[in-house]
Amino acid sequence: MKHLIATFLALVCLNSCIPAQSSFGDQLADSALTLTEESVVYDPSYFRIAYPNGDVPVGKGVCTDVVIRAYRKMGVDLQKEVHEDMVANFHVYPKKWGLSKTDTNIDHRRVPNLMTFFERKGRVKMISENGADYLPGDIVCWSLGGAITHIGLVVDLRSADDERFLVVHNIGGGQVIADCLFDYKIIGHYSYDKD
Repeated sequence: MKHLIATFLALVCLNSCIPAQSSFGDQLADSALTLTEESVVYDPSYFRIAYPNGDVPVGKGVCTDVVIRAYRKMGVDLQKEVHEDMVANFHVYPKKWGLSKTDTNIDHRRVPNLMTFFERKGRVKMISENGADYLPGDIVCWSLGGAITHIGLVVDLRSADDERFLVVHNIGGGQVIADCLFDYKIIGHYSYDKD
């Protein structure tokens, strides 16, 4: 009996000493944080890029490229995923650009297309004014006014008042960490884990 109890206690200790693997969202948030170490100039130019796994030139990018690059570090190619869904379901994607077919160079780099993709393939989460509802790895989309949209990733760093997590985004100053969750009107809140 003593041997059985000792074995049980050893197993409990072993299990509590092994660090839990972090969730996909935590890992995605970490990937986004590493992007802030890279110097990137905001450049909304249209680029011809490879397919699949294409990327705009190093040192350039916009808000969507933050999300694309963070997912790429996780082994998820949003260029390919969005393209394949658009080919199969072109009619459900926005028609704001007058296109009659897909374009692997730009489709995944447009916020409204990413919103449609995440609504279809990810998990739509509640939009609220409560910072606790936005977790590391969550994708947040905003309206900046007019037809201008923006996107960023929630990361595991807290605001100075400890009320919310911070965001990695690129709104013109490169890939940066900012306390901007409620600075703009939130129009989308998602999580997406391909597996």
